[in-house]
Amino acid sequence: MGRRGYSADLRRKVLDLLTECRSVASVAHDLDLSDQTIYNWRRQDRIDRGLQHGLSTAENAADGTRPYPTRATHA
Repeated sequence: MGRRGYSADLRRKVLDLLTECRSVASVAHDLDLSDQTIYNWRRQDRIDRGLQHGLSTAENAADGTRPYPTRATHA
């Protein structure tokens, strides 16, 4: 069975690195993540903190969707 997604701890670590003035590209390279994944996490974090318009993580959970897409698994 494939991995269902990234842990909340990893997302928090990535966001912390971005607040330390690291670039998205350097964090993505160092942690072997895609740039777009990090941009998505940063956007959701800004929404959750009320800095950007959109559905919060809590609102997404209430309607049954996931704020962070699961990684595709290959058979």
